[in-house]
Amino acid sequence: MRSTLMAVMAGALTVLVAACGETPGQRALTGGLLGAGTGAALGAATGGNAGTGALIGGGLGAVGGAVTAPRRY
Repeated sequence: MRSTLMAVMAGALTVLVAACGETPGQRALTGGLLGAGTGAALGAATGGNAGTGALIGGGLGAVGGAVTAPRRY
């Protein structure tokens, strides 16, 4: 139960800050870094491999950041 809660909280935090940046390259970089950190934390918290979690999270975060549009106020 605890690992599921941690996964949900980490995922929500990643979604909230995934598109930080002005250009697609900046958003891909920040999304990749945040995804890698979140993936490593989730991998370690769930008893899995932190390195694998970082690779998967970094890839998903980079793609997610690159395909999002910047916020215009």
